[in-house]
Amino acid sequence: MIKNKMNFSGTFYPDDKKELLKYFEVFTANEEKIKLDINPRAIIVPHAGYVYSGSVANVAYNLSKDIKSKRVIVIGPSHRYFLQGASISQFDSYETPLGDLLIDKEFGSKLIDKYDFLHFDEDAHMEHSTETQIPFIKNYFDVKVLEIVYGKIDAKELSLLVLELLKDKDNFLVISTDLSHYYTLDEANILDGICIDAIKNQDIEKLTKDCEACGKEGVKALLQTAKVSDYKVKFLDYKTSYEITKDKSKVVGYASFLVGESIAI
Repeated sequence: MIKNKMNFSGTFYPDDKKELLKYFEVFTANEEKIKLDINPRAIIVPHAGYVYSGSVANVAYNLSKDIKSKRVIVIGPSHRYFLQGASISQFDSYETPLGDLLIDKEFGSKLIDKYDFLHFDEDAHMEHSTETQIPFIKNYFDVKVLEIVYGKIDAKELSLLVLELLKDKDNFLVISTDLSHYYTLDEANILDGICIDAIKNQDIEKLTKDCEACGKEGVKALLQTAKVSDYKVKFLDYKTSYEITKDKSKVVGYASFLVGESIAI
């Protein structure tokens, strides 16, 4: 069994099981009650250190915890490694402080055979945008996972894959992105507000031109699929790093969303 090792535990999230579970417990205890008026098929969540953005991501995971999917597919941008197209993990399992999570290698191999832009590049998977999601997935779903890290890629190309994935009810998608980086608090609130409005309204043109987000291509691909599938987008939470650092001079923005079919309340 070849494991994808934890590269960011102890920095982005706790490497101790009890401490990590305490994070999830505190996040959930502090959440405001939100009416679930969407049947979740995908979520958009941030990927910074849990102390900064974990509570924002947790809202989306907690609201989606009762899904019946057989696999969770996490899609995030490459930050450290130049990548043409996208890489699908072909390790056997993903190591987490909560125990190993099986990777659906067979399903990933079929996608590699079908899409020219997909391949497996081991070095691409030392990536925090996707790894930070894995403990959430283990805690809330504990099903097979598939990790896709993308580099230079066109959102329309990626959207073809996302559309196929969401046609299968066995799949649940996690799209990983942070928002603006290192602006003043006031500037970040304005810039992030543009992104949040664009995502809520499924305004891909506005998202493309006026939004600053490191995982924007993944978000665009999901929104293109949402339009075709008549999915709704529900905004959940927004915070910045200022809430932890109390430094207004350079902040990073984080937001979370649900995407799926409307349900009667």
